[in-house]
Amino acid sequence: MDRQPKYQRGYTLISLIFMLGIFAFFVLLGLKIGPIYIDHSKVKNALAAIEKTTDIETLSEQEVRSSLDKRFNLNYVADLNTRDVKIIKRGNYLKVQAKYEVVEKIVGNISVLVEFDDSFEVGKE
Repeated sequence: MDRQPKYQRGYTLISLIFMLGIFAFFVLLGLKIGPIYIDHSKVKNALAAIEKTTDIETLSEQEVRSSLDKRFNLNYVADLNTRDVKIIKRGNYLKVQAKYEVVEKIVGNISVLVEFDDSFEVGKE
């Protein structure tokens, strides 16, 4: 081989395997975390739909919870239950808060924690 080392460039087998491992890890991470954010967008859409209800101030806490439950069931929301949603009703004031966290196991003892806190207020306290 009479070529100089400066002309011999490229990935070695070890560096190629290392790069593929890093790429596979991030693909796995995306596949595990993606559904969590899709579920969260469904929760946000359900809360926005409840907020846009015309007579929301007149509904009782149980009616709001029932409406949320129907929307969660319709959209197959798996990460949040209506029992975990905090609803505060005082006269014409209504506050709905969905504060929850999702733990997703990645590999072995490695897991990811994602926290969400969405709320809306309607009426005057």
